[in-house]
Amino acid sequence: MRSLLSLIAAALMLSACYASRARGAAPAYKAVFVLVDGIPADVVERVPTPFLDAIAREGAYARAHVGGERGGPTETPTISAPGYMSLLTSTWANKHNVWDNGNQKPDYRFWNLFRIVETADSTRKTAIFSTWLDNRTVLIGEGQPGAGNFRLDHAVDGFELDTVAYPHDRAKRYILAIDRHVTDEAANYIARTGPDLSWVYLEHTDDVAHATGDGPAFDAAVQRADSLVGRIHAAVKQRERIGERWMMVVTTDHGRDSVSGRGHGGRSTRERTTWIVTNQRPLTPRFTRGDAAIVDIAPSILHFLRVRAPAAVATQMEGVSFLARD
Repeated sequence: MRSLLSLIAAALMLSACYASRARGAAPAYKAVFVLVDGIPADVVERVPTPFLDAIAREGAYARAHVGGERGGPTETPTISAPGYMSLLTSTWANKHNVWDNGNQKPDYRFWNLFRIVETADSTRKTAIFSTWLDNRTVLIGEGQPGAGNFRLDHAVDGFELDTVAYPHDRAKRYILAIDRHVTDEAANYIARTGPDLSWVYLEHTDDVAHATGDGPAFDAAVQRADSLVGRIHAAVKQRERIGERWMMVVTTDHGRDSVSGRGHGGRSTRERTTWIVTNQRPLTPRFTRGDAAIVDIAPSILHFLRVRAPAAVATQMEGVSFLARD
């Protein structure tokens, strides 16, 4: 009996030692970025967005821009896929070579954020939650030799192809259903497993704007998207309560035309003016002045994750970190 009690006491002491060591260990650094499609800065500033506001209270909100240098060699169409690639690769279209939503031929010599993280440390867990399958298989280039032949650890996407679960309707309510499903999957997965780097893409706001332009329907779509972002934020807060450190970035890929709000793709100020919300601070003057660009997001996430891009990759990046700390 005494021997058994001694063993139990030793086990309890060892367990306490491991727990103490775990508490003293450096915290894990993790990041999630959420891209909500096609919301110009003036709309997100006017419409009530309590969940984005909650994230901004932890860090900040600021205007930003897409589209590269107007009239210059880096000018990039204010279209979704070119915007995604500018975020992912920290380069403009003259480098990443994605000019539209179709017929995409990315130049994989300009590495994306996921490839950089997976190459630096293949044990880090990566995830994507998206309507479009092409975001993973074409833009990120998962499994393609030219893109480094890497694979994400978790993918929830491709639902635009599932016409059984999501029968297509002219009003595109099926996209809203997909956005809600994508958000549920992302929030649950983040809360449960805490992947190191995740991308959540929500589409329905852009569809509503194309159909109705500026007005009450678009405002309502923005508010619905805000509530979905709130679910992701809640999952992040849950992970932070167990000692992890998280960077959250929410942004959009383009604005809208200034005539009706239905279109985009051009060089107008409203089409180019976007926004970034992050839970991080302190931030550089470039961010707080509203001078940041979509290409600054990937370097900022890498900065937070303590991941260095290979020198040859880093020198090609157009953006800089907006985090004002080591």
